Amino acid sequence: MEDIPQLMWGVLFGGIGMGYFIYGKKQKKVVALSAGIALCVFPYFITNIYLFVIVGAALLALPYFIRG
Repeated sequence: MEDIPQLMWGVLFGGIGMGYFIYGKKQKKVVALSAGIALCVFPYFITNIYLFVIVGAALLALPYFIRG
């Protein structure tokens, strides 16, 4: 049963990551582009749900704090 929350978080982070990727590509923003790629890829490598949410939240906040 632990797979369902991870799947739902992965879909959420992946969808937002796709938005970051498209925005970064169109606006030529390297930080948003790389955060979008990382948000789409990191769910494949992290299995702990708490670490999963922490890393996802950090990647979501990255473009806000680092302008580039």
